[in-house]
Amino acid sequence: MKYVVQPGGQLSGSHRVPGDKSMSHRAVMLGALAEGATEVTGFLDGDDALATAAAFRDMGVVIEGPTDCRMIIHGAGLQGLAPPPGSVDMGNAGTGMRLLAGILAGQPFDSRLVGDVSLMKRPMGRVIEPLAKMGAVIESGSGGVPPLQIRGGQALHGIHYDLPMASAQVKSCILLAGLFAEGRTSVTEPAPTRDHTERMLRGFGYPVDRVNGVIGLDGGGGLTATQIDIPADVSSAAFFIVGASIAPGSDIVLRHVGMNPTRIGVINILTLMGADISVLEPREVGGEPVADLRIRHADLHGIDIPEDEVPLAIDEFPALFIAAACARGTTTLRGAAELRVKESDRIAAMAEGLDTLGVENEPTPDGIVIEGGTLGGGTIRTFHDHRIAMAFAMAGLRASRAIEILDCDHVATSFPRFDHLAVQSGLKLAIG
Repeated sequence: MKYVVQPGGQLSGSHRVPGDKSMSHRAVMLGALAEGATEVTGFLDGDDALATAAAFRDMGVVIEGPTDCRMIIHGAGLQGLAPPPGSVDMGNAGTGMRLLAGILAGQPFDSRLVGDVSLMKRPMGRVIEPLAKMGAVIESGSGGVPPLQIRGGQALHGIHYDLPMASAQVKSCILLAGLFAEGRTSVTEPAPTRDHTERMLRGFGYPVDRVNGVIGLDGGGGLTATQIDIPADVSSAAFFIVGASIAPGSDIVLRHVGMNPTRIGVINILTLMGADISVLEPREVGGEPVADLRIRHADLHGIDIPEDEVPLAIDEFPALFIAAACARGTTTLRGAAELRVKESDRIAAMAEGLDTLGVENEPTPDGIVIEGGTLGGGTIRTFHDHRIAMAFAMAGLRASRAIEILDCDHVATSFPRFDHLAVQSGLKLAIG
């Protein structure tokens, strides 16, 4: 499937983007390990989160739905998972695979994790190393990539681990393994990362503490079923926030967006660039802050992106690169080497696409320098990356010629029906 986006247009209306992908993964995992039935509303019925649900169904967990983004998970308890009948296929879900590795490391049965072409190239050594320190036995493909062969029946012990780079996935993997470990498991992160795992564990009644930057828990506890209302994903909202910011005449409202302070780097960065973003009716739902956002067109200017904002916006940079391409002056990103090992090398993939549109840019090992200017058109390769596809779709709002975006099937991993909402809000997009 490909997108063909005609130039021009503006974004308007009041819309709700799909539920948060990170929280949807975690809701399934913790609901499956809890005692009792957990009701989840706002669940993201995208391919990634559905792969996580399928994995736990394979391990004997009864899951109803999702129907209208509602799901009921009948938890098996911490010791109740059953051996899967074969390899557990996580599709394109890197978050799902890394977090699930932590859970499976503490099981009495062997398991094997695989994924699609993109996921089978993604580095897993960052979770294998700390899990091995806890006593797990995991074999990987050459270079630390999947498949992951996890040997069951290992006695895990708690450790303290200093994360070499800020990564919510690694932190969460270690904490989830800590549920099955003897003693205390703790993590120090070099910069704050999304804290959905910690918040949700507390929501399931499992104590997690944070003292002087050290996040820790004790093994041997239990999870109690609860109700979870998942807010709209700020990572998905980011494309519409950027689209409205760059397109003259735009005025759009995005409802019930997750405003977790560890996730709003994209809003902070765009505000520094001069974006017009109003936070309406801030509130808290199920322990997570949410708000409605009103975004109007603004004259953006380039900035040096503060490095302390990078971990808080790591998934939103494809959209931010489009904002930078439409801004006056130079935007510089540093400290984002993590972008090289996402679903694609997002620095290289975005740089190639910006070249196609005639936007001057200079990639660096851990970032990029983008000179704002006019956008042309052309054919964009997405490298099987959903966020590359959606970012260049929004570029059509400021392009002078049509943009053809190849290989857009993967958009469904995080944003099912993106094309429908984009057209409804004013993007001139057609399926080719």
